[in-house]
Amino acid sequence: MTAPAAQIMIRALTAAEAEGRLGELSGILVDAVAHGASVNFMVGFSDNEARAFWRGQLPGISSGEKWLFVADDGERLVATAMLTLAHQPNAPHRAEVGKMLVLTSARRQGLGRRLLTAVEAAAREAGRTLLMLDTESGSAGDRLYRSCGWIAVGGVPDHAFRPDGRLAETTVFYKALGSHRPCGVGSSGGR
Repeated sequence: MTAPAAQIMIRALTAAEAEGRLGELSGILVDAVAHGASVNFMVGFSDNEARAFWRGQLPGISSGEKWLFVADDGERLVATAMLTLAHQPNAPHRAEVGKMLVLTSARRQGLGRRLLTAVEAAAREAGRTLLMLDTESGSAGDRLYRSCGWIAVGGVPDHAFRPDGRLAETTVFYKALGSHRPCGVGSSGGR
């Protein structure tokens, strides 16, 4: 059972912590795919594949190119969000948000909103003024980003396969930090 939302801590993991908690991280990713989240993987996605994915993120976390945020209920990790800093010489102001995942059993407590707030704050701290992401059109993520002041650039029809093999539209979003309210301020609802 997940702790009450107020007791769940949002924090960044170091690469060493992430490596030590690969089982929990993979469990969150496998749960998301099993429940239909279009997050790059298909039905049948295994724990070993999820561990390999997270293991592949460790060098970027270690170097500071990627920041992995988690919701930690004191017993286990229940949600994730990744901030990836752009490395191109012409994009020192930009970052991308990805792997925003909340365990099915921990949803509807505002954890997605809290994670997004932490990611936006970290991006500001890193001197990033423009964030980008994409998500399946009409998904819970789509609704969350819109409610947090993200701007939809548009939808790309048949952009990606859902885990069950059906094609789905993807909406591309951006948020110019400083010109829009932080996610937790003046917004309602949640994930």
